[in-house]
Amino acid sequence: MSGTENEPLVRLNKLLASRGIASRRHIEEMIVAGRIRVDGETATEKGQKVRPEAVIEVDGRAAETTPPPAWIALHKPRGYVTTKEDTHDRPIIMDLIPPELRHLNPVGRLDGDVSGLILLTNDGQLAYRLTHPRYSVGKTYHVTTSRPASHAQMRRVAAGLELDDGPTAPAECWSRGRAGDGSLVELTIHEGRKHQVKRMFDAVGNPVRGLVRVAVGPVSLGELGRGLWRHLTADEVGELYRMVGLVCPEGAVPPAPATPDAGRGSRSSRRPRTR
Repeated sequence: MSGTENEPLVRLNKLLASRGIASRRHIEEMIVAGRIRVDGETATEKGQKVRPEAVIEVDGRAAETTPPPAWIALHKPRGYVTTKEDTHDRPIIMDLIPPELRHLNPVGRLDGDVSGLILLTNDGQLAYRLTHPRYSVGKTYHVTTSRPASHAQMRRVAAGLELDDGPTAPAECWSRGRAGDGSLVELTIHEGRKHQVKRMFDAVGNPVRGLVRVAVGPVSLGELGRGLWRHLTADEVGELYRMVGLVCPEGAVPPAPATPDAGRGSRSSRRPRTR
């Protein structure tokens, strides 16, 4: 397919993936199988480019041009990577949500060996602000340390540490008791550098043995089981927009109820705290 002069073309698989039809790789398989039509003609090339406004049909049904706004919470298990595609055939978080929601993008990342809460949305501005340290959105983790965490170690973590990429911002850190040979520590940070939590505890000489993210701003993991997802509540959506200075879209009402623990937020103070 070709476009008129100055009209940008996009890859068909990328366009349909952005609409939540399937992954780019799966869409290429659908093209080869003759299941996709563009402006009335069967698509035949994996790398085919089309006009964004083209009329596209998948299995005889029109592919929507503008997916409605959506916000979900996912409990990422260990072993899954936070990406929409993976060239190494590792399990990806998109495998855990239905095709009609695969146009959503993860808000931030969790390492493959870390489990816990991931938010996904198709509002790029909201996702950007939720991950930018300027907006101070708290991310709360349950950290299992290798050895019992001392009060001095937690005080240093809370006050801020000098890492190889600069000092960390003040955090909240307190013990939740023993965990095997170590401690279970609850930590809330307001930034999101690569491997930050692990590096913070390495810096105080008590490496992380296990890590789970349990909250992002007002959204908590609650009783959501590993590998499961839920729509955010209207209150959660509204609070996310409010705390980063954005106007919540009109009619932001989720199509399904949340779990009973939804809405139990993380502590929001930026004052260093230990307990």
